[in-house]
Amino acid sequence: MLAVAAIALGLAVVFLFPRKPGVGTAGIRLELPARVGDWEGVDVEVTAREREALAKDTEFARKVYRNTFGDEIYVSIVLSGQDMSTSIHRPERCLPAQGLNVVNSARVSVPLVPAGALEMTKLSNEGEGTFKSADASQAPRRVKFRNLNYYWFVGSHDVTADHLKRTMLDVRDRLLYGQNQRWAYVTVAATVTEGFSKYGRSEAATAKMVEDFIPRLWPNFQLVNPGPGKS
Repeated sequence: MLAVAAIALGLAVVFLFPRKPGVGTAGIRLELPARVGDWEGVDVEVTAREREALAKDTEFARKVYRNTFGDEIYVSIVLSGQDMSTSIHRPERCLPAQGLNVVNSARVSVPLVPAGALEMTKLSNEGEGTFKSADASQAPRRVKFRNLNYYWFVGSHDVTADHLKRTMLDVRDRLLYGQNQRWAYVTVAATVTEGFSKYGRSEAATAKMVEDFIPRLWPNFQLVNPGPGKS
């Protein structure tokens, strides 16, 4: 409760602050690689609904990566403009609108060589959708599925897995340094395929797949080193 009050007070002061904050250099390259190891990336369009919901100066990079086994990993980067409140938000806020219910949230850390470790928030989600069988004789059916969503935030010089901490860092920088870090929000997600394909992965196997993928992905776009144990 005290943390929420502190943020509210900080934001109130920010909005009363007479000087318009300068915009820091983005801590990412807004470009995802065509390949990550044996994973091949395909561009994904940003929906009109999403563009309308976010500030006009918000920028995006988005791909789906597929390997030779038919696995898919979704990667999205959302780079804020001047107004952090209309560009960057927690996925817990928007996932329900996509038909996903968050059933568990945890903090996980993956080792990066030689950069220390990257801390992320991992969400376990449940949803319902239409499943089309590879057998054309079978009609599509509604099924329940599970999804894993990993996210973290990258500023001009800070990296954090925590939305509250990101907000406090932003308030600090605007008050003390007159700067907007221009945060980027990175998402890496995959659907649990166990029960949907012959070689489907369990939730544990899906988590391992994603957590093995991220250390190979991040150096391609992230310019800020998270450092040992930094969040």
